[in-house]
Amino acid sequence: MSRMQEGMNFIIEGGGKLHGRVETSRSKNGAVALLAASLLNRGRTILNHVPKIEEVNRLIEVLRSIGVAVEWQGTSVSLQPLQKFSLETIDRAAATKTRSILMFIGPLLHALKEFELPQSGGCTLGLRSVRPHLMALEKFGVAIEARSDNYHVTYATLRPAEVILYESSDTATINAIFAAARIEGASVIKYASANYQVQEVCGFLRALGVKVEGVGSTTLRIEGIADINRDVSYSVAEDPTDAMFFLAAAAVTGSAITIAAAPIEFLEVELLVLEKMGLVFSLSNQRVSENGITKLVDITVLASVLIAFPEKIHARPYPGLNIDNLPFFAVIATQAKGTTLIHDWVYEKRAIYYTELDRLGATTILHDPHRISIEGPSRLKAAEVICPPALRPATIILVAMLAAKGRSTLRNVYSINRGYEDIVLRLQHLGASIEAHTD
Repeated sequence: MSRMQEGMNFIIEGGGKLHGRVETSRSKNGAVALLAASLLNRGRTILNHVPKIEEVNRLIEVLRSIGVAVEWQGTSVSLQPLQKFSLETIDRAAATKTRSILMFIGPLLHALKEFELPQSGGCTLGLRSVRPHLMALEKFGVAIEARSDNYHVTYATLRPAEVILYESSDTATINAIFAAARIEGASVIKYASANYQVQEVCGFLRALGVKVEGVGSTTLRIEGIADINRDVSYSVAEDPTDAMFFLAAAAVTGSAITIAAAPIEFLEVELLVLEKMGLVFSLSNQRVSENGITKLVDITVLASVLIAFPEKIHARPYPGLNIDNLPFFAVIATQAKGTTLIHDWVYEKRAIYYTELDRLGATTILHDPHRISIEGPSRLKAAEVICPPALRPATIILVAMLAAKGRSTLRNVYSINRGYEDIVLRLQHLGASIEAHTD
């Protein structure tokens, strides 16, 4: 994939049913966190089952530009740091396209006492403060100055620490883990996120020989080691938000499909809400992903008549409903009888994007930048929509178009390609009428 994908559009003939079986793809958030984690290792890191998505492409461009030899081998990525990292040669264009660049701060501390990283981009969702990262890393002796176009990072000495996170942020937790991983001694991170990408990073660090206790809990204890030089192979686990996309597509189109290898522990609350909304489904074939941590099941969804959820739907840190899965309930609510209230308290702007569903015939009432009510069921109609610049709001427009009778066009789908691999081909295999075209 190239940066030219910004001119790509999806053409959808909606209103049909989906059928068949789809395999859950590997995790975007897990993959980008593991790419950052590879900077801790002076040996060769091989990451298996890496999704070929734009977010991964941007980080690989950055890694190559600062002194990492990166090679694709099928769906595996081989990473070997060269002698020294050089941030003078960083690919700024790639770095500013992804907020994941923030996770480079933690690993680079162990190679450079002073450096600058470009200010990050990615999703446009309002004031996503980096302050939790700053507060966490300060405890290890790091000073970070957020300038207008970069982060200036310095320290005199690094020391183990007890860190209490201001908020249970996935990326702030991961940055703190990266800092602790190569500081000799015991560090403790409290109010840590226990989300799937954090668990993946902890599994990877264990493979590198770092002792990590408390995986899956909100308190992590890490015994850091000063030097990591180990050849290691590790697999990216399955993506709960990818499974949620297909759960939403089945619910909204009234289809019967099977979503294979869904990471069940990161979908349990979502499935509870869907069950209360009337979705009929069954779980089977329990197993564990290659990382030995992530539990998988197959989810078989049947065509269902939906009703509005009686409580507000809102996200919580794991094990609550995942913040990345929350938007899908907005499009599902368009087909549920009654009024559904969604409270997107984390992001200042995201609930506003949900009103784009109105273009396809939804009935929404935006109460404020965080709360929206959706009346259903609505008969969705075809439309032409420019893709919202944020990943999850963009995907719910796509889901709505699958259900909307007639020919819809979703323009400039880069934000979807940031996070979803082969989405057109996978939908075609389920019987959807969808094509990708470039301007």
